[in-house]
Amino acid sequence: MLGEAAWTARRDEHVARVRRWTEPHARRRAAGEKHPVLDFMFTYYSFRPSKLLRWHPGPGVVLAGSSAREYLRWPAYAEVPGGVALDLVALPDNRRETASFVLDLLRATAARTPRLNCFGLHEWAMVYRAGEEEIRHTGWPLRLGRGGTNEVVESSKLRCTHYDAFRFFTAPARPRNTVQPSRPRQIELEQPGCLHATMDLYKWAYKLDPYAPSDLLADCFELALEVRALDMRASPYDLSAIGFEPVPIESERGRAQYVREQAALTERAAPLRERLTAVCAAVLTSTSAQHESHS
Repeated sequence: MLGEAAWTARRDEHVARVRRWTEPHARRRAAGEKHPVLDFMFTYYSFRPSKLLRWHPGPGVVLAGSSAREYLRWPAYAEVPGGVALDLVALPDNRRETASFVLDLLRATAARTPRLNCFGLHEWAMVYRAGEEEIRHTGWPLRLGRGGTNEVVESSKLRCTHYDAFRFFTAPARPRNTVQPSRPRQIELEQPGCLHATMDLYKWAYKLDPYAPSDLLADCFELALEVRALDMRASPYDLSAIGFEPVPIESERGRAQYVREQAALTERAAPLRERLTAVCAAVLTSTSAQHESHS
């Protein structure tokens, strides 16, 4: 149980933390400005900034005090002895199915040895022999030009295991990949060294909102933002003008740098994956037990 002073302080700390990301995004939108790195967190990922700003305690926490009743406006909450808490019995079947899928995916991913030999080539494969209309960040130059970008792909081995990166490969790039990821194979192929698997911890956290505690959600967002920065620094685009110095993965030195940074991010992702796994397991265990008690 959290007293009103304790939980409102946590709520206010969360809001202040998240505003460091949401307010610059809102200013850019109002000015019609695009950012090739930061916008990704609010466009590719579908969680609205207003929802990211909301604070939720997670399952098993009772919010005490009169202000806690404000949470009753959301159907996930109910009055309990001493205050207000998440109502796990009310978890819809589709949310339970999501939690089950996420749990299976996270456990399978964590059980595998990280693979650190993709060198971020997925971004290169997305522009390989692409037409002008296929290039996503047309306002930014390719560091090596079109020809040089194509040569890097043709002289490298593509090893992407993440479907949501692979599906953006150009048609000529897809046959060059060592595997052919698909949505049905996601649990089979996902591995913890993948930058996109690390970024997606944020997606799985918000898919479980409000059952995932907001401190975990914000931690996943913050790490995903750092991963996105490496993703684009290692891409074929030149973003040095906005402070993102390239990681030149076309060179031996650049690949070594990429692996070092990738390994560090993978290590930081592991405890977040464990925390998110525990949330999924707790939600599913609690809902199963409560459904059995009511049957």
